[in-house]
Amino acid sequence: MTDTSAMNDRGAARTAPDDLVDVAVVGGGAAGLTLALQLLGQRPGTRIVVLERQGHPVPEATHKVGESTVEIAGYYLREVLGLGNHLQSQQLNKYGLRMFFSKGGNDDITRRVELGHSVRPPGAVGTYQLDRGRLENALGHELLARGVRFLPGTKVESVDLRPDAEHHRLHLRTDDGATRQIHAKWVVDATGRASLLKRRLGLAKKVGHRANAVWFRVGCPIDVDQWSDDPDWHARIEEGRRELSTNHLMGPGYWVWLIRLASGSTSVGIVTDPDLHGFEQLNRFERALEWLDRHEPQCAGVVRRHRDKLQDFRVMKDYAYSCEQVFSADRWCLAGEAGVFLDPLYSPGLDLIAISNSLITDLVTHALDGDDTGERAAIHNQVFLLIAEGWLSIYEKQYALMGNARVMLTKVIWDTAVYWAVPGLLYFHDVLRHLGDRPDMVVGLARFSTASQEVQRFFREWSAVDDEPRDQAPFVRFYDFDFMSRLHIGMTAGLADADLATQFEANIRFIERLSGQLVATVLEEFEAEPWNPAKREQARRWRADEALMALVEVHLREQESTPLGDQWIRLRPADEAVGTGESR
Repeated sequence: MTDTSAMNDRGAARTAPDDLVDVAVVGGGAAGLTLALQLLGQRPGTRIVVLERQGHPVPEATHKVGESTVEIAGYYLREVLGLGNHLQSQQLNKYGLRMFFSKGGNDDITRRVELGHSVRPPGAVGTYQLDRGRLENALGHELLARGVRFLPGTKVESVDLRPDAEHHRLHLRTDDGATRQIHAKWVVDATGRASLLKRRLGLAKKVGHRANAVWFRVGCPIDVDQWSDDPDWHARIEEGRRELSTNHLMGPGYWVWLIRLASGSTSVGIVTDPDLHGFEQLNRFERALEWLDRHEPQCAGVVRRHRDKLQDFRVMKDYAYSCEQVFSADRWCLAGEAGVFLDPLYSPGLDLIAISNSLITDLVTHALDGDDTGERAAIHNQVFLLIAEGWLSIYEKQYALMGNARVMLTKVIWDTAVYWAVPGLLYFHDVLRHLGDRPDMVVGLARFSTASQEVQRFFREWSAVDDEPRDQAPFVRFYDFDFMSRLHIGMTAGLADADLATQFEANIRFIERLSGQLVATVLEEFEAEPWNPAKREQARRWRADEALMALVEVHLREQESTPLGDQWIRLRPADEAVGTGESR
């Protein structure tokens, strides 16, 4: 660390050629392996080494979170990295997100309000359930076949960042105790929660979101369709199988995931608000099973029948975190969970990897081609953190809503529409790395961020007051509402720049309108109950809230000329729903 730059450069010059690389990726999990593949595809001939502490190959049902992808990650793996054949032959096509909201003792799944697809989503926006071990082994083989040096069983003991020299220096130790050095122009930390560089540079940033997770795998399929023989319940699904959805069992302050994997295993996870479900109730398998007995007895019964097939068990306490900086013109980057981890609900982890890796690839390739990347690094850093922190608001202080079926269901519809309308549209059209040249879109993103913050606060305030049970549609399909299918398919439109700018502005305007309709509809319901003092007072506060009323104005100005049904908010049973203006 005390060497001069000149001495460092001379030292690097004497290093064996194999130990001089353009990019050293520290960490050979999903983030590091996909980044190496993307870098090589974008800039053939780039000298890359991937350094992974663990051995390879890893077990197929590897002990990691991240088995489910949503649209951005699916597109990244399939189209950007060219892994379509692997996804189709070695992984499972996902049947969308599916949620079952608590009802009574949760001992009969047919009585629970269900949100999900009835027909398969279009293939152009396909998503997948991933055996992470199977994916990472395939990526490792692919990199070796393309000439990338992949060194499992190699621990990076320290990194000397030397921005004033041509190369950084990494000190390595292999499993057999041998030591060596690697000199790299760029260093990318993809070490996951170990966060090698973030800890070294003091970049950790706490967040307001608090939640805990435990998860395990059993070596057999768990099929929620077998939890009932009710023919009407089965008839809801016109094509596809519920077991291929990312199934969520929702309750007050918690959700349980069930994810089928191609290896034959099933991943089961329990995610909780620590203020409502103490970590000590869940942090061992027997305790987690007893917790399931109390809260999700149908799920518990299935797990107990197959407990002899238990493969692993893991816990993660207070898992969410962020970072002050992820990309630097001093030739280092943080990828994936080495920088930010939000929450497993909505499966954003691989989305953030896709966005982060695409920005890193753009930054590094320009730098290696000799461009000045100071401004580019600053813009990419700001864009990524803006997206990550915007998504964080979706989860922060929101777990209490999970016990209110109507509020949470409406929130999921809104969150999903927003995801398809804004980040999905931008990623599918490869715009995020060019935002520095698109001030109009930056302004639109700022408007979107403002609306999102207000609506997430509104959901919390709505749920805190409106906790009375109410009849609602027993099954809600994402495509029950015309705008959902339009936004979903619209991500793949392949628009030219001018048309994309027009569509992006229209989508931002639509999200503002949808937000205003939400506020106006709930406000109307609250004011229709003047005898309820809590609702009356909350309605008064909303009326005095300039930001919320501005969104309501957007909705009212457009409602007369282009009517928009409110059934996505009211969610009445079919025999009560009239004049919705929406189709199935």
